[in-house]
Amino acid sequence: NIICSIVFGDRFDYEDEKFLTLIDWIEENNKLQTSIQTQLYNFFPTVMDYLPGPHKVLIKNFEKVDKFTTDIVVEHQKTLDPTCPRDFIDAFLNKMEQEKGNVHTKFTVETLSRTTLDLFLAGTGTTSTTLRFAILILHKYPEIVGNGNSLKLFNRLWD
Repeated sequence: NIICSIVFGDRFDYEDEKFLTLIDWIEENNKLQTSIQTQLYNFFPTVMDYLPGPHKVLIKNFEKVDKFTTDIVVEHQKTLDPTCPRDFIDAFLNKMEQEKGNVHTKFTVETLSRTTLDLFLAGTGTTSTTLRFAILILHKYPEIVGNGNSLKLFNRLWD
């Protein structure tokens, strides 16, 4: 939700079905990325387009997540107040307006959608993975949790 606040300018309720579905797609894609078919798709996309497998689900999920972010960008375009940017998307839209006459500009709706998606996925993926590993480490070394000596934990991790 912190990433959502920065990128989308809004937080989602943790019971929000739309948000939970989005998280499910991302989680499923994280699992599917380790399949052999998905890895082969990275090397041979043209061939793999004709073969069934989990890489097809991964692509569909990615398209759904992309549509989710694109819909938010479109909504921001409709409600934009250039004098009061709410988030990253509004700031980017303001820059797009400034660059309107520049034919070589990189500030386009497509770039905005991709950048927004990248920020969201990178932020959520990195944060959730870090928290999972932190919990696993704390679970593995319960004696360190209670005594407040985090230096011991770091020494154990690097051994």
